[in-house]
Amino acid sequence: MAETVWMADLRAGHRENMFNKLERLLEKAGLSQVVTDQDLSAVKIHFGEKGGHAFIRPVFIRNIVNAIRELGGKPFLTDSCTLYPGERKEAVSALRCGIENGFAFAVVGAPLIMCDGLRGHSSRRVPIAGELLQSADIGIEILEADNLIAVSHFKCHELTGFGGTIKNLAMGCSSREGKLEQHSTVAPVVSEKHCNRCGACLPGCAHGAIEIGSDAAIVDARLCTGCGRCISLCPTKAMKIQWNEEAGQVMRKMAEYALASLDGKQGKTLFINFITQVSPSCDCFGHSDAAIVPDIGILASTDPVALDQACADLVNQAQGLADTALSSGHEPGGDKFRGVHPAIDWEITLEHGEKIGLGSREYELKRLEPKGKGW
Repeated sequence: MAETVWMADLRAGHRENMFNKLERLLEKAGLSQVVTDQDLSAVKIHFGEKGGHAFIRPVFIRNIVNAIRELGGKPFLTDSCTLYPGERKEAVSALRCGIENGFAFAVVGAPLIMCDGLRGHSSRRVPIAGELLQSADIGIEILEADNLIAVSHFKCHELTGFGGTIKNLAMGCSSREGKLEQHSTVAPVVSEKHCNRCGACLPGCAHGAIEIGSDAAIVDARLCTGCGRCISLCPTKAMKIQWNEEAGQVMRKMAEYALASLDGKQGKTLFINFITQVSPSCDCFGHSDAAIVPDIGILASTDPVALDQACADLVNQAQGLADTALSSGHEPGGDKFRGVHPAIDWEITLEHGEKIGLGSREYELKRLEPKGKGW
């Protein structure tokens, strides 16, 4: 069965600005059926890492917050701690990073609450009927919220090919233990031919899994959590994913964790993806590289799989931008995700999500018509 995905392009004018257009998109997508009076509404976002700038602009989040409040909800912004060292490794640093990136109460109109507590351990095991997992460790505030509105920046990703709603739910709503459980089957290998022993990978590993040997860096797979941070830190691209059958399990586990994050929220979820500044890597890094395609729009749906599939299709249909990290697939219809990360079979997440009942890959894209004659 085809699920509905609503889309607002980025055209705006004197009859309707983008914030008004976003409000209309939320109305069409069914926000009023998700939020009821006095609901504690979790707005799951990514606070962005210090030094990055591709995350969703806080002014758009404020408009989503206002729409929830008008329906009687009590929204709060939420994110979770990271496995790797950085500005979001525990709640104090993460909240400060979020505020410095513009997600302060004065801007967004909602408090910021970490969904997994002070150090990423405030969670509860949720039973699921997965193929790989029978339970998942989800942040307690996600589970306690009355509804969940996930707002995601759609982009490429160095481990999963793309990051959108499913990744925001899976990694973003899980505890530190949950993130470890999802990543733990993948440890990178080092190409001795390309490694110059510079040590750039060392400060990025929170688990002491890397040392510099006589010929090249060495990764201890017993200590590695598979977070993949060293892969993007390596200036010579000597760190490589062991892309084998086990590596695909990361994406399958991710789909199952996304399913667990929605526990008890039937009819109480809405998913919004911003296809803007489609960067080649995750927003977790302290930099944002040039977008690989032009900005496309904002999409929303009650089905996370249909939404991510629609976004992936729109990115692939776009003309790729020159002088970016995109090495192939520039033509409309070309695979942009493999054009940045050639070894990654990014469809696995969507395939497994559909298989376990997270959602449907079949969708009907409905575009907002201009309000009045022209923009």
